[in-house]
Amino acid sequence: MSRIFSFFLFVLALAAEPADFIWSARYVITMDAQRHVIENGAVAIQGDRILAVGTRAEIDARFQAKQRLDRPDAILAPGLIDTHTHAAMSLFRGIADDLKLQDWLEKFIFPAEARNVDREFVRWGTRLAAIEMALSGTTTYTDMYYFEETVAEATKEVGLRGVLGQTVIGFPAPDYKTPSETLAGTERFFKTFANDPLIVPAVAPHAIYTVPDEVLKSCRLLANRYKEPLVIHLSETKHENEESLAKRGKTPTAALESLDVLNGWTVAAHGVWLDDADMKILKARNTGLAHCPSSNMKLASGVAPVVKILSLGIAMGLGTDGVAGSNNDHDMMEEMDLAAKLQKVTTFDPQALPAETAFAMATITGARALRLDAMIGSIETGKRADVIMIRLDQPHAVPVYNVYSQLVYALKASDVADVMVNGRVIVRDKKIMTIDPAPVMAKAAEYQERVKKSLAR
Repeated sequence: MSRIFSFFLFVLALAAEPADFIWSARYVITMDAQRHVIENGAVAIQGDRILAVGTRAEIDARFQAKQRLDRPDAILAPGLIDTHTHAAMSLFRGIADDLKLQDWLEKFIFPAEARNVDREFVRWGTRLAAIEMALSGTTTYTDMYYFEETVAEATKEVGLRGVLGQTVIGFPAPDYKTPSETLAGTERFFKTFANDPLIVPAVAPHAIYTVPDEVLKSCRLLANRYKEPLVIHLSETKHENEESLAKRGKTPTAALESLDVLNGWTVAAHGVWLDDADMKILKARNTGLAHCPSSNMKLASGVAPVVKILSLGIAMGLGTDGVAGSNNDHDMMEEMDLAAKLQKVTTFDPQALPAETAFAMATITGARALRLDAMIGSIETGKRADVIMIRLDQPHAVPVYNVYSQLVYALKASDVADVMVNGRVIVRDKKIMTIDPAPVMAKAAEYQERVKKSLAR
């Protein structure tokens, strides 16, 4: 009888479809249109794509994998998507805290950048940030900074996916001294990373109050010519809105619309001070938004009308913002928790922004904000294999009555055990697999001393 059974298994193995990986878990959170949650589920992966998702029994019956990862006490979920940050600023972590945005920028950040930021600063700062992101379950992030081709190199080195925006600003920057030089450099950046499997190059005019109108228009034309995104800060503070109304007689959104800057693939960060007319424009232009609750709270910028924005069908993801003082970490698990609670306490409605919606903002809705939802944001056949395992074997993680509640309100970044991006395992058992973190940590300590000395001048 055992020979017959062995022969049966042999025949099944011959008939099975090949796969590079099968990952299985207690729950698979698909974030597909029907929001399927599969108990005792599994995902089969070949190359950079998801072959199939189903119960473990279904996947095991159909596929034979080269490698398996079975975690019966874990959640298998789409990788988290950070829709707004400034990765290299990780080397300025905590440089200036408890300040308003304009004071923080003008008195601390801009001077510190002028004295410290060069290509190697950006390389090491991005490595540090990317390691932190990977270990906490972020698989895709949207960046806005300088030397963005170097950001791309470091991002690929760690193995993350990035929508990476080359900053354009109206004064001399660490990489380019004029907007025209920056635009020329951005065009080279577009060409270098065209059709890259991990990098979407973008142009990133900093904001309406730091970039001249003609340069804003040029950024839009460049982005449209190459069919790449434009990333910008928008209505982050009351001061920004009031200044725009005083100088232009228009809100920042209305001003950008009048300049035709929103006419194309656009990702706008913050959107704290949007009015109804602004939202109508953003909806019509299919502009994606990034909500950064930690940053908006810490800088006292205000509370974005997230519930209303989402109700209008505007795609709004979550972002950490930079860690130089507007947040201080790249923890998307924390952003989900804060986003949900901030909407509840400010609307006096405990049902505002439920856990499932908050998790969607960190995954499929964030992907939609980036216009990458056909590729990432959910676990579905044919999509890129960007998936994470989150363990459920610690006291704070049990019992589990609702998986979305557990993900948003109970689980932590430290519960992320395994991370795959584009079919490549970059974190295994909470250890980064693609880069040695020791030299990065040592370099961060070196930069800490250098930055401190520069600020003491």
